[in-house]
Amino acid sequence: MDELRNIFLIPWLISAVVAFLTTPLAIKFAERIGIIDDPAKNKHPKVIHTYPIPRGGGIPIFIAVLVSSLIFLPIDKQLIGILVGATILVVMGVLDDKYNLNPYLRLLIGFVAAAAPIAAGIGISFISNPMGGTISLSQPQINFELFGETRSIWIVSDVFAILWITFLMNIVNMGAKGVDGQLSGVTVIAALTIAFLSLRFSADITQWPVIILAAITAGAYLGFLPWHIFPQKIMPGYSGSTLAGYLLAVLSILSTTKVGALMVVLGVPLIDTGYTIIRRIVNHKSPVWGDRGHLHHRLLDAGLSKTQVAVFYWAITGVLGFLALNLNTTSKIYTMIGIAMLLGGLILWLTYRPKKNNSQKPL
Repeated sequence: MDELRNIFLIPWLISAVVAFLTTPLAIKFAERIGIIDDPAKNKHPKVIHTYPIPRGGGIPIFIAVLVSSLIFLPIDKQLIGILVGATILVVMGVLDDKYNLNPYLRLLIGFVAAAAPIAAGIGISFISNPMGGTISLSQPQINFELFGETRSIWIVSDVFAILWITFLMNIVNMGAKGVDGQLSGVTVIAALTIAFLSLRFSADITQWPVIILAAITAGAYLGFLPWHIFPQKIMPGYSGSTLAGYLLAVLSILSTTKVGALMVVLGVPLIDTGYTIIRRIVNHKSPVWGDRGHLHHRLLDAGLSKTQVAVFYWAITGVLGFLALNLNTTSKIYTMIGIAMLLGGLILWLTYRPKKNNSQKPL
């Protein structure tokens, strides 16, 4: 019980409190520097809010992660790499909230942020083989001398890890962020799933930093949630959503869960974003420019309130998180196929059914 309290409960609680207390300050800061999303000025089709809302929700979340990490985690090169990447994302996110950066520039900077933890030694050395065993990603390697030490670049491993982190950042930003409270709740559930999976190996003290960081991530977004639920007082912004994807991707690499479990937990935003990108390409549109075609938009058009849509995402993510705790590699693949089929059918049904007016009232 003491072990659980020290490596999970206390970091989770401190992170949540810091995020909760700093969010009002972030709201005032956002108002002062003018990062306000005003629907009267922003006429983009994806905009669904009806009153001016501050952006920049990634700021208090980052502060909570930073403060809690410095308190509870050893300050080594891996933590520094993670925090450097997180800092890049938050700075870029605030600039995007202010100036609406080009999506391709954001993608490029996202790759730089994803490379920071990889440069610090975090990587994917192998992946599970659905047919049994594992597939090594450790070869080929490039060895060289730097500052008197022999260093190695695992080409396939490092490239795969950078692509995975960047991929998940964009998946979460595009598919898990839509209505009030949606992103925060989904991130809390995904981070808790990784924490619970890693707790199975808590006898191995090398897993403790992973559990602590997962608890800190869950706590940060939980503390932000009261300000984000309907009617939201602040938006996560690009920084808050990409930071969620970034932290979850890094956690999946550091933990014994790897990528499979997280893909199951985030199955809804993953599949929704995949369908959205395909639809945009088929319609000869840029896959990275937003529109009003995501699943949460279709649920709103079908008559659900914002609160109901958020709860729908939380519930499905919770069910998938429970499944991820109990599935083997092959079962995870079948689960993803099932999610894709069910979600595809739901999207098609929502697309071609008669639309209803939505008053956007909470439950």
